[in-house]
Amino acid sequence: MTGQAEDLVQDALVRAFARPLRAPRPGAAEAYVRVIMVNRFIDIARRRSRWNRAAPLLGDAEVASDPADQVLSREVMLAALDDLSPRQRACVVLRFYRDLPVAQVAAVLGVGEGTVKRYLSEAMTRLAARLSPADNG
Repeated sequence: MTGQAEDLVQDALVRAFARPLRAPRPGAAEAYVRVIMVNRFIDIARRRSRWNRAAPLLGDAEVASDPADQVLSREVMLAALDDLSPRQRACVVLRFYRDLPVAQVAAVLGVGEGTVKRYLSEAMTRLAARLSPADNG
């Protein structure tokens, strides 16, 4: 913080006395430099505030993934889904890809909610075993 204050004072002094035509009268120099410091501080705070609001919108450019990795991930997921029974696969797709609640999944498949929960539990266990990092690494 001290470094920022020193930078602010130095910047204000440079701005006040860099051009002889703008230099203040000797008796008003301190007040003139203080006004410059306040204005610079406000400008810096506004700029920082704008940046803090805009930075999350920019996203993380360094984490841009390779499209080949997305294709590989999709293929691995499809292969893992193929290992499930048709009922388990239907429950997983309706619940997690179509974002339906358990009650609606049960209504679509014509089974009870408990049955859907059992299929989902069994499917998640099989998918976790198939998609664990130890198998893919």
